[in-house]
Amino acid sequence: MPEETHVKPVATVTDPADANYDRNAPKPGITAQAEIWNGRLAMIGFLAYLLWDWAGVNVAHDLFHLVSAAPPIQ
Repeated sequence: MPEETHVKPVATVTDPADANYDRNAPKPGITAQAEIWNGRLAMIGFLAYLLWDWAGVNVAHDLFHLVSAAPPIQ
């Protein structure tokens, strides 16, 4: 009969001091990892806006033009 090994699942470890703690495991709600990703995505969006503005493209004008060109919702 083979020997059984008992390994604690990583998903149940909630203590950050534990060696098996996975800080990148998906967790619901507002977490530190979610705030990091929100900040990164916001900076990408802000940088994209600055590049568009520097290139001479008026983002607000393009958005209004896009919305006004859309067919009416029935």
